[in-house]
Amino acid sequence: MEHLFADRGLGAPWTLCPQTTDVATAKERLTSWTQVPGVEGLVIRGSGQRYVPGARALYEVRRRDTTGAVVAAITVTVRRPQTLVLGRLDETGALRPVGRGTPLLRDVARALAGRLTSAEPGHPSVGVRFTTSWRSQAPLDVVLVEPELVAEITVDTALERGAWRHPVRFARLRPDVAAPTSRTSGRAPSPPPVTGRAHRPR
Repeated sequence: MEHLFADRGLGAPWTLCPQTTDVATAKERLTSWTQVPGVEGLVIRGSGQRYVPGARALYEVRRRDTTGAVVAAITVTVRRPQTLVLGRLDETGALRPVGRGTPLLRDVARALAGRLTSAEPGHPSVGVRFTTSWRSQAPLDVVLVEPELVAEITVDTALERGAWRHPVRFARLRPDVAAPTSRTSGRAPSPPPVTGRAHRPR
């Protein structure tokens, strides 16, 4: 690759990435290099493995961080939640969706069902529209819940306008952390436009 870059005089946007077979070095790079916007993790291949166009033969390892967000909505029903829709307050104090969770384990869903409360009139996400995934146009129907629970979640570094592009993973509820009630706490930039109807349970 070094010879190819030199022979062809390749420069930006092409970047020659260093490689290593040392696990400790790879772990350090996964932590430190991913602090740069746009660098999400590592690509791993076998030492004798060749690149095959169109084949998903390489492994991607993304850095994941722990953070918190407010449970703003769920899919399916309040008593049988399947996934969580998480939100944070933006600069105006409005609760904006910043990510959707992976499917909940059965025991976790059962425990959360006992803590969720159906949304009251005036929920800050009434009228917000959601999609099934990042950049998707397929609508996602969600059920709004009272934004009174804070969830600890693990996320990767892929952000776009304040929203995580990939599903987040629910870790646990944080009853020791109060849900933000003013624009001075829990801020996050506004997420990208979304479609799909949010509604209160009937």
